[in-house]
Amino acid sequence: MTKITAAITAVGKYVPEYVLTNKELEGYVDTNDEWITSRTGIKERRILKGDGLGTSYMAIKAAENLLQKSNTNPTEIDLVIVATATPDLLVASTATYVATEIGAVNAFAYDLQAACSSFLYGMSTAASYIESGRYKKVLLIGADKMSSIIDYTDRATCIIFGDGAGASLFEPNTESLGLQDEYLRSDGVGRDFLRIEAGGSIMPPTEQTIKEKKHFVYQEGKTVFKYAVSNMADVSEKMLTRNKLTEKDIQWLVPHQANKRIIEATAKRVGVSSDKVMMNIHKYGNTTSATLPLLLADYEEQLKKGDNLIFAAFGGGFTWGAIYLKWAYNS
Repeated sequence: MTKITAAITAVGKYVPEYVLTNKELEGYVDTNDEWITSRTGIKERRILKGDGLGTSYMAIKAAENLLQKSNTNPTEIDLVIVATATPDLLVASTATYVATEIGAVNAFAYDLQAACSSFLYGMSTAASYIESGRYKKVLLIGADKMSSIIDYTDRATCIIFGDGAGASLFEPNTESLGLQDEYLRSDGVGRDFLRIEAGGSIMPPTEQTIKEKKHFVYQEGKTVFKYAVSNMADVSEKMLTRNKLTEKDIQWLVPHQANKRIIEATAKRVGVSSDKVMMNIHKYGNTTSATLPLLLADYEEQLKKGDNLIFAAFGGGFTWGAIYLKWAYNS
């Protein structure tokens, strides 16, 4: 019996029109373009403007872009997963609304939250559904409106994050393409270093929590940086070792876009040259759940059937991991 693997067969993206430049941020906090660029690699980021527009708006746009490009009938989709740290609403699933709005009327849907590792974890989840033989089309969307949870007077976070969405369609493959291996990890020690303190069940919203700005992202930058550098590099190296791959066998490193220095450290550990590293952090900043699918959409035309891709991500909590995937189509 032929083994079924889960392959990405189409990608799509959406980024808002508004561009927040480093120059504009100089008017918000004590910073400048040189300082931001040298420490993060970010030159600008996209911000979603408009009343009543949330993460679902961008997720829908990215999904529609994928459906249009691939000529996919939304009624054939079995499952929609929205990987996000910024759902439209608590309790009501963003994915459920997105599925309905794009016409995926035969799909069930739910959200997946693992901070910046959300899309990576979602890849594992989508692949498992496909490999089981139970479902044929799984739409995985990574989307975050980070501007909704950022304090633009906090220099530690406001320079980093942006808004955006990317989508990937997973389908069965019998050519041994698609997801090959994964190594996913988590460690609750990270809960104190990257978080939103209020708004959850431990500290529900009050007038006081709002006054004290406890509904915005807090990050202990140096600690998060240290963990991210070591862990993203470790799991990426593990993917190569475990699958008996060398840097020559890898066509692309697909790293979470958190910080250019973290990306470069990961590439150095696995011996991959800069021309094999996908990078768009200079354009979008850290879009959290959307970084990996945005990379795929931006580099789609350069990808070739059979290319070996190593995905790596690190997120709050802490969550992190790596995935080895063989690309399944030529653009």
